[in-house]
Amino acid sequence: MLDESLLDTPEALAEADHRALLRGAAEAGARVRTAARHATEAGVHELKPDGRPRAILLAGPGAAATCVADLLGTLAGTACPVTRLAPAGVAPAAGALRWELPGWAGSVDLLIVTTPDGSEPGLSLLVEQAYRRGCTVVAVAPAGSPLADAAGAAHGLFVPMATAPYEQDEQPPVAASAPGVLWALLTPLLALLDRIALITAPPEELERVADRLDHIAERCGPAVATYSNPAKTLAAELADSLPVIWTEGTSAGPAGRRFAAALAELAGRPSLVAELPEALAAHNALLAGPLAAGADPDDFFRDRVEEAPALHARVVLLRDRPIGGLTAAPAARELALSHDTPISELEPEAGDELVTLAELIAMTDFAAVYLALASGA
Repeated sequence: MLDESLLDTPEALAEADHRALLRGAAEAGARVRTAARHATEAGVHELKPDGRPRAILLAGPGAAATCVADLLGTLAGTACPVTRLAPAGVAPAAGALRWELPGWAGSVDLLIVTTPDGSEPGLSLLVEQAYRRGCTVVAVAPAGSPLADAAGAAHGLFVPMATAPYEQDEQPPVAASAPGVLWALLTPLLALLDRIALITAPPEELERVADRLDHIAERCGPAVATYSNPAKTLAAELADSLPVIWTEGTSAGPAGRRFAAALAELAGRPSLVAELPEALAAHNALLAGPLAAGADPDDFFRDRVEEAPALHARVVLLRDRPIGGLTAAPAARELALSHDTPISELEPEAGDELVTLAELIAMTDFAAVYLALASGA
Protein backbone atom coordinates (compact mmCIF):
# COMPACT_ATOMS: atom_id res chain seq x y z
CA MET A 1 0.00 0.00 0.00
CA LEU A 2 1.19 3.50 -0.83
CA ASP A 3 1.32 6.00 2.03
CA GLU A 4 0.35 9.13 0.08
CA SER A 5 0.57 11.32 3.19
CA LEU A 6 4.30 10.58 3.32
CA LEU A 7 4.80 12.13 -0.12
CA ASP A 8 3.97 15.59 1.23
CA THR A 9 6.03 15.25 4.39
CA PRO A 10 9.67 16.00 3.48
CA GLU A 11 10.93 15.06 6.93
CA ALA A 12 9.26 11.66 6.74
CA LEU A 13 10.63 11.09 3.24
CA ALA A 14 14.15 11.86 4.45
CA GLU A 15 13.72 9.49 7.39
CA ALA A 16 12.48 6.71 5.11
CA ASP A 17 15.27 7.21 2.59
CA HIS A 18 17.82 4.80 4.07
CA ARG A 19 19.51 4.31 0.67
CA ALA A 20 19.97 8.06 -0.06
CA LEU A 21 17.95 7.67 -3.26
CA LEU A 22 16.37 11.12 -3.10
CA ARG A 23 19.72 12.71 -2.51
CA GLY A 24 21.14 10.87 -5.52
CA ALA A 25 18.27 12.06 -7.71
CA ALA A 26 18.62 15.64 -6.51
CA GLU A 27 22.39 15.61 -7.05
CA ALA A 28 22.24 14.24 -10.60
CA GLY A 29 23.26 17.57 -12.14
CA ALA A 30 26.20 17.93 -9.78
CA ARG A 31 27.20 14.34 -10.48
CA VAL A 32 27.31 15.09 -14.22
CA ARG A 33 29.60 18.08 -13.64
CA THR A 34 31.92 16.08 -11.37
CA ALA A 35 32.06 13.14 -13.79
CA ALA A 36 32.78 15.50 -16.71
CA ARG A 37 35.65 17.02 -14.74
CA HIS A 38 37.04 13.56 -13.97
CA ALA A 39 36.90 12.73 -17.69
CA THR A 40 38.83 15.87 -18.53
CA GLU A 41 41.44 15.17 -15.85
CA ALA A 42 41.81 11.61 -17.13
CA GLY A 43 42.70 12.96 -20.59
CA VAL A 44 39.57 12.11 -22.57
CA HIS A 45 39.63 15.41 -24.44
CA GLU A 46 43.30 14.96 -25.32
CA LEU A 47 42.82 11.63 -27.08
CA LYS A 48 43.81 11.44 -30.74
CA PRO A 49 41.73 8.54 -32.07
CA ASP A 50 42.63 6.79 -35.34
CA GLY A 51 39.08 6.79 -36.64
CA ARG A 52 36.02 5.13 -35.21
CA PRO A 53 36.04 1.64 -33.66
CA ARG A 54 34.41 -1.19 -35.58
CA ALA A 55 32.30 -2.06 -32.55
CA ILE A 56 31.94 -1.05 -28.92
CA LEU A 57 31.67 -3.82 -26.33
CA LEU A 58 30.42 -2.80 -22.90
CA ALA A 59 30.75 -4.92 -19.78
CA GLY A 60 29.59 -4.35 -16.25
CA PRO A 61 27.23 -5.72 -13.63
CA GLY A 62 23.62 -4.89 -13.01
CA ALA A 63 21.03 -2.53 -14.36
CA ALA A 64 23.44 0.41 -14.55
CA ALA A 65 25.62 -1.24 -17.22
CA THR A 66 22.54 -2.39 -19.13
CA CYS A 67 21.15 1.13 -19.17
CA VAL A 68 24.49 2.71 -20.15
CA ALA A 69 24.83 0.30 -23.08
CA ASP A 70 21.23 0.98 -24.14
CA LEU A 71 21.73 4.76 -24.00
CA LEU A 72 25.05 4.75 -25.84
CA GLY A 73 23.70 2.41 -28.51
CA THR A 74 20.67 4.66 -29.03
CA LEU A 75 22.73 7.83 -29.24
CA ALA A 76 25.35 6.30 -31.55
CA GLY A 77 22.69 4.92 -33.85
CA THR A 78 24.05 3.26 -36.97
CA ALA A 79 27.45 4.91 -36.66
CA CYS A 80 28.80 2.07 -34.51
CA PRO A 81 27.14 -0.97 -32.90
CA VAL A 82 27.18 -1.02 -29.10
CA THR A 83 26.88 -4.49 -27.56
CA ARG A 84 26.61 -5.29 -23.87
CA LEU A 85 28.52 -8.38 -22.79
CA ALA A 86 26.19 -10.23 -20.42
CA PRO A 87 27.93 -11.95 -17.50
CA ALA A 88 27.70 -15.61 -16.61
CA GLY A 89 27.93 -17.05 -13.12
CA VAL A 90 26.14 -18.88 -10.34
CA ALA A 91 25.15 -15.75 -8.38
CA PRO A 92 24.97 -11.96 -8.89
CA ALA A 93 28.00 -11.44 -6.68
CA ALA A 94 31.23 -9.67 -7.57
CA GLY A 95 33.33 -12.79 -7.16
CA ALA A 96 30.97 -15.06 -9.12
CA LEU A 97 30.48 -13.10 -12.34
CA ARG A 98 32.51 -13.80 -15.49
CA TRP A 99 32.63 -12.06 -18.85
CA GLU A 100 34.00 -13.27 -22.19
CA LEU A 101 34.91 -11.39 -25.34
CA PRO A 102 33.26 -12.63 -28.55
CA GLY A 103 35.56 -14.55 -30.84
CA TRP A 104 35.68 -11.78 -33.44
CA ALA A 105 36.82 -9.02 -31.05
CA GLY A 106 40.23 -7.60 -31.90
CA SER A 107 42.40 -4.55 -32.42
CA VAL A 108 39.74 -2.46 -34.19
CA ASP A 109 37.23 -2.78 -31.34
CA LEU A 110 36.72 -0.81 -28.13
CA LEU A 111 35.99 -2.44 -24.77
CA ILE A 112 34.28 -0.25 -22.18
CA VAL A 113 34.01 -1.48 -18.60
CA THR A 114 31.65 0.30 -16.20
CA THR A 115 31.01 -0.68 -12.60
CA PRO A 116 30.16 1.10 -9.34
CA ASP A 117 32.13 -1.59 -7.49
CA GLY A 118 35.42 -2.29 -9.26
CA SER A 119 36.33 -5.38 -7.24
CA GLU A 120 34.95 -7.94 -9.73
CA PRO A 121 37.75 -10.38 -10.65
CA GLY A 122 35.86 -11.26 -13.83
CA LEU A 123 36.13 -7.70 -15.12
CA SER A 124 39.86 -7.58 -14.44
CA LEU A 125 40.28 -10.86 -16.31
CA LEU A 126 38.21 -9.44 -19.18
CA VAL A 127 40.49 -6.41 -19.39
CA GLU A 128 43.53 -8.71 -19.54
CA GLN A 129 41.90 -10.76 -22.29
CA ALA A 130 41.12 -7.59 -24.25
CA TYR A 131 44.73 -6.45 -23.92
CA ARG A 132 45.98 -9.76 -25.33
CA ARG A 133 43.53 -9.42 -28.25
CA GLY A 134 44.66 -5.86 -28.96
CA CYS A 135 41.36 -4.19 -28.04
CA THR A 136 41.41 -0.63 -26.76
CA VAL A 137 40.23 -0.54 -23.14
CA VAL A 138 38.37 2.20 -21.27
CA ALA A 139 37.17 1.72 -17.69
CA VAL A 140 34.97 3.81 -15.39
CA ALA A 141 35.06 2.58 -11.78
CA PRO A 142 35.84 3.83 -8.28
CA ALA A 143 39.38 5.12 -7.82
CA GLY A 144 41.76 2.70 -6.12
CA SER A 145 39.75 -0.36 -7.10
CA PRO A 146 41.36 -3.53 -8.52
CA LEU A 147 39.83 -2.69 -11.90
CA ALA A 148 41.75 0.59 -11.94
CA ASP A 149 45.00 -1.36 -11.58
CA ALA A 150 43.95 -3.81 -14.29
CA ALA A 151 43.16 -0.98 -16.71
CA GLY A 152 46.54 0.60 -16.04
CA ALA A 153 48.35 -2.69 -16.63
CA ALA A 154 46.52 -3.03 -19.96
CA HIS A 155 47.59 0.49 -20.98
CA GLY A 156 43.93 1.48 -21.07
CA LEU A 157 42.19 4.71 -20.14
CA PHE A 158 40.81 4.78 -16.61
CA VAL A 159 38.31 7.43 -15.45
CA PRO A 160 37.54 7.53 -11.71
CA MET A 161 33.83 7.24 -11.01
CA ALA A 162 32.27 10.33 -9.45
CA THR A 163 31.12 9.13 -6.04
CA ALA A 164 29.65 10.87 -2.99
CA PRO A 165 31.05 10.32 0.53
CA TYR A 166 27.75 8.87 1.79
CA GLU A 167 27.83 6.24 -1.00
CA GLN A 168 31.26 4.99 0.03
CA ASP A 169 29.97 4.26 3.52
CA GLU A 170 26.68 2.78 2.34
CA GLN A 171 25.88 -0.74 3.57
CA PRO A 172 24.62 -2.52 1.57
CA PRO A 173 26.15 -0.93 -1.53
CA VAL A 174 24.15 1.63 -3.51
CA ALA A 175 21.66 0.03 -5.91
CA ALA A 176 22.75 -0.19 -9.54
CA SER A 177 19.57 1.65 -10.58
CA ALA A 178 20.23 4.56 -8.22
CA PRO A 179 20.20 7.89 -10.12
CA GLY A 180 23.67 8.94 -9.05
CA VAL A 181 25.23 5.69 -10.27
CA LEU A 182 23.84 6.07 -13.79
CA TRP A 183 25.15 9.60 -14.36
CA ALA A 184 28.52 8.85 -12.75
CA LEU A 185 29.11 5.97 -15.17
CA LEU A 186 27.47 7.48 -18.26
CA THR A 187 28.90 11.00 -18.34
CA PRO A 188 32.59 10.13 -18.98
CA LEU A 189 31.50 7.82 -21.78
CA LEU A 190 29.46 10.56 -23.41
CA ALA A 191 32.61 12.69 -23.44
CA LEU A 192 34.58 9.75 -24.87
CA LEU A 193 32.12 9.05 -27.69
CA ASP A 194 32.06 12.76 -28.52
CA ARG A 195 35.85 12.67 -28.82
CA ILE A 196 35.76 9.75 -31.26
CA ALA A 197 32.97 11.47 -33.25
CA LEU A 198 30.24 8.93 -32.59
CA ILE A 199 27.89 11.35 -30.84
CA THR A 200 27.73 15.08 -30.16
CA ALA A 201 28.32 15.72 -26.47
CA PRO A 202 30.89 18.53 -26.06
CA PRO A 203 31.49 20.06 -22.61
CA GLU A 204 28.88 22.76 -23.17
CA GLU A 205 26.27 20.09 -24.01
CA LEU A 206 27.06 18.17 -20.82
CA GLU A 207 26.65 21.44 -18.92
CA ARG A 208 23.20 21.87 -20.47
CA VAL A 209 22.36 18.32 -19.37
CA ALA A 210 23.44 19.17 -15.82
CA ASP A 211 21.34 22.36 -15.91
CA ARG A 212 18.26 20.43 -17.06
CA LEU A 213 18.79 17.86 -14.30
CA ASP A 214 19.00 20.70 -11.77
CA HIS A 215 15.77 22.13 -13.18
CA ILE A 216 13.98 18.78 -12.78
CA ALA A 217 15.31 18.47 -9.22
CA GLU A 218 13.70 21.83 -8.43
CA ARG A 219 10.36 20.76 -9.97
CA CYS A 220 10.33 17.28 -8.41
CA GLY A 221 12.08 17.81 -5.08
CA PRO A 222 10.60 16.53 -1.80
CA ALA A 223 9.59 20.04 -0.70
CA VAL A 224 7.30 20.47 -3.75
CA ALA A 225 3.71 19.39 -3.04
CA THR A 226 2.22 16.46 -4.92
CA TYR A 227 -0.35 18.54 -6.83
CA SER A 228 2.43 20.52 -8.54
CA ASN A 229 5.11 17.81 -8.53
CA PRO A 230 4.92 15.60 -11.66
CA ALA A 231 7.11 12.85 -10.15
CA LYS A 232 5.05 12.58 -6.95
CA THR A 233 1.87 12.67 -9.01
CA LEU A 234 3.08 9.81 -11.18
CA ALA A 235 4.13 7.80 -8.12
CA ALA A 236 0.67 8.24 -6.59
CA GLU A 237 -0.99 7.27 -9.87
CA LEU A 238 1.04 4.07 -10.03
CA ALA A 239 -0.02 2.91 -6.57
CA ASP A 240 -1.72 -0.51 -6.82
CA SER A 241 -1.20 -0.45 -10.59
CA LEU A 242 0.75 -2.46 -13.12
CA PRO A 243 2.69 0.17 -15.10
CA VAL A 244 2.44 -0.44 -18.84
CA ILE A 245 5.16 1.85 -20.17
CA TRP A 246 4.78 2.95 -23.77
CA THR A 247 7.50 5.03 -25.40
CA GLU A 248 7.56 7.11 -28.55
CA GLY A 249 10.66 8.68 -30.04
CA THR A 250 14.29 7.62 -30.19
CA SER A 251 15.24 9.04 -26.80
CA ALA A 252 12.14 7.83 -25.00
CA GLY A 253 12.91 4.14 -25.66
CA PRO A 254 15.93 3.80 -23.34
CA ALA A 255 14.25 6.12 -20.81
CA GLY A 256 11.26 3.76 -20.63
CA ARG A 257 13.46 0.71 -20.22
CA ARG A 258 15.44 2.53 -17.53
CA PHE A 259 12.16 3.36 -15.73
CA ALA A 260 11.12 -0.30 -15.76
CA ALA A 261 14.49 -1.34 -14.29
CA ALA A 262 14.29 1.33 -11.58
CA LEU A 263 10.75 0.33 -10.64
CA ALA A 264 11.86 -3.28 -10.22
CA GLU A 265 15.09 -2.68 -8.31
CA LEU A 266 14.19 0.38 -6.23
CA ALA A 267 10.45 -0.01 -5.66
CA GLY A 268 9.99 -3.76 -6.13
CA ARG A 269 7.28 -3.15 -8.74
CA PRO A 270 6.75 -5.19 -11.93
CA SER A 271 6.10 -3.34 -15.17
CA LEU A 272 5.90 -3.85 -18.92
CA VAL A 273 7.60 -1.67 -21.51
CA ALA A 274 7.23 -1.44 -25.29
CA GLU A 275 7.66 1.13 -28.05
CA LEU A 276 4.88 2.66 -30.10
CA PRO A 277 3.28 1.80 -32.44
CA GLU A 278 4.06 -1.92 -31.90
CA ALA A 279 3.01 -1.61 -28.25
CA LEU A 280 -0.61 -1.15 -29.31
CA ALA A 281 -0.78 -4.63 -30.84
CA ALA A 282 1.48 -6.24 -28.24
CA HIS A 283 -0.56 -5.02 -25.25
CA ASN A 284 -4.07 -4.91 -26.71
CA ALA A 285 -5.08 -8.27 -25.23
CA LEU A 286 -3.53 -7.34 -21.90
CA LEU A 287 -5.61 -4.17 -21.61
CA ALA A 288 -8.75 -6.12 -22.58
CA GLY A 289 -8.09 -8.90 -20.06
CA PRO A 290 -8.40 -9.23 -16.29
CA LEU A 291 -5.87 -6.44 -15.67
CA ALA A 292 -8.13 -3.83 -17.31
CA ALA A 293 -9.51 -1.23 -14.92
CA GLY A 294 -13.10 -2.23 -15.66
CA ALA A 295 -12.46 -5.99 -15.63
CA ASP A 296 -13.85 -6.62 -12.14
CA PRO A 297 -17.32 -5.10 -11.63
CA ASP A 298 -17.40 -6.43 -8.07
CA ASP A 299 -14.38 -4.27 -7.14
CA PHE A 300 -16.76 -1.39 -6.35
CA PHE A 301 -18.15 -3.41 -3.43
CA ARG A 302 -14.72 -4.43 -2.10
CA ASP A 303 -14.00 -3.70 1.55
CA ARG A 304 -11.41 -0.94 1.23
CA VAL A 305 -9.94 -1.69 4.65
CA GLU A 306 -9.95 -5.48 4.85
CA GLU A 307 -9.26 -6.47 1.23
CA ALA A 308 -6.18 -5.76 -0.86
CA PRO A 309 -6.92 -3.73 -3.99
CA ALA A 310 -6.99 -5.51 -7.33
CA LEU A 311 -4.01 -4.90 -9.60
CA HIS A 312 -5.01 -3.00 -12.73
CA ALA A 313 -2.96 -1.74 -15.63
CA ARG A 314 -2.07 1.92 -16.02
CA VAL A 315 -0.44 3.18 -19.19
CA VAL A 316 2.55 5.51 -18.81
CA LEU A 317 3.29 7.26 -22.09
CA LEU A 318 6.83 8.66 -22.39
CA ARG A 319 7.20 10.78 -25.50
CA ASP A 320 10.13 12.43 -27.14
CA ARG A 321 9.08 15.18 -29.53
CA PRO A 322 7.85 13.44 -32.72
CA ILE A 323 9.71 14.11 -35.95
CA GLY A 324 7.57 15.55 -38.74
CA GLY A 325 4.41 15.32 -36.65
CA LEU A 326 4.14 11.54 -37.14
CA THR A 327 2.84 10.15 -33.85
CA ALA A 328 0.89 7.16 -32.55
CA ALA A 329 -0.05 8.96 -29.32
CA PRO A 330 -3.72 9.57 -30.34
CA ALA A 331 -4.14 5.87 -31.13
CA ALA A 332 -2.49 4.99 -27.80
CA ARG A 333 -4.87 7.22 -25.87
CA GLU A 334 -7.85 5.81 -27.74
CA LEU A 335 -6.84 2.20 -27.05
CA ALA A 336 -6.24 2.83 -23.35
CA LEU A 337 -9.46 4.75 -22.80
CA SER A 338 -11.51 2.22 -24.80
CA HIS A 339 -10.54 -0.35 -22.15
CA ASP A 340 -11.15 2.07 -19.24
CA THR A 341 -7.40 2.11 -18.61
CA PRO A 342 -6.04 5.35 -17.13
CA ILE A 343 -3.06 6.94 -18.84
CA SER A 344 -0.25 9.17 -17.57
CA GLU A 345 1.88 11.17 -20.00
CA LEU A 346 5.35 12.69 -19.71
CA GLU A 347 6.89 14.80 -22.43
CA PRO A 348 10.12 16.81 -22.02
CA GLU A 349 10.53 20.50 -22.66
CA ALA A 350 12.25 21.55 -25.87
CA GLY A 351 15.98 20.85 -26.13
CA ASP A 352 18.66 18.77 -27.80
CA GLU A 353 18.32 14.99 -27.85
CA LEU A 354 20.67 14.43 -24.93
CA VAL A 355 18.97 17.10 -22.83
CA THR A 356 15.44 15.79 -23.41
CA LEU A 357 16.63 12.26 -22.70
CA ALA A 358 18.11 13.44 -19.41
CA GLU A 359 14.79 15.07 -18.47
CA LEU A 360 12.78 11.90 -19.09
CA ILE A 361 15.24 9.82 -17.08
CA ALA A 362 15.28 12.32 -14.21
CA MET A 363 11.48 12.58 -14.02
CA THR A 364 11.00 8.82 -13.97
CA ASP A 365 13.88 8.32 -11.53
CA PHE A 366 12.20 10.67 -9.06
CA ALA A 367 8.88 8.86 -9.56
CA ALA A 368 10.48 5.45 -8.91
CA VAL A 369 12.18 6.78 -5.77
CA TYR A 370 8.95 8.30 -4.40
CA LEU A 371 7.08 5.07 -5.12
CA ALA A 372 9.78 3.10 -3.30
CA LEU A 373 9.77 5.35 -0.24
CA ALA A 374 6.00 5.71 0.06
CA SER A 375 5.41 1.98 -0.29
CA GLY A 376 8.12 1.05 2.21
CA ALA A 377 10.31 -0.78 -0.34
